Amino acid sequence: MRLSIIAAALLACLPATAQEPSDQPQYSAVGKASFYSSRFHGRPTASGAPYDQTALTAAHPTLPFGTMVCVTNTQNGRSVAVEINDRGPFTGGRIIDLSRRAAQEIGMINSGSARVRVEACEEETI
Repeated sequence: MRLSIIAAALLACLPATAQEPSDQPQYSAVGKASFYSSRFHGRPTASGAPYDQTALTAAHPTLPFGTMVCVTNTQNGRSVAVEINDRGPFTGGRIIDLSRRAAQEIGMINSGSARVRVEACEEETI
């Protein structure tokens, strides 16, 4: 028993090895998206970067800052790749908050919100 505890402690001290991209967990969700009001332009985001309504960025409640996700409007099939740089949305039932430019890219400005599919994607997608 004592040997098992020591072995577990030693394993915990070993440096983590880099995972191959195919070994990394994939993120995928379907739900409602909204976009930031223009009044937030220039204000700091949770990551510390100022919100830029012309950038391709988004807020997500749990994904790490810097994560790239592809957001697809399920009604029209239009997609955009965005970088997570903020926390939110804080309105119930929404899974992501997009910058104004990202919302324009997927055609949801007039409606204000849209049903979307959010998936982890590679930086090269941009």
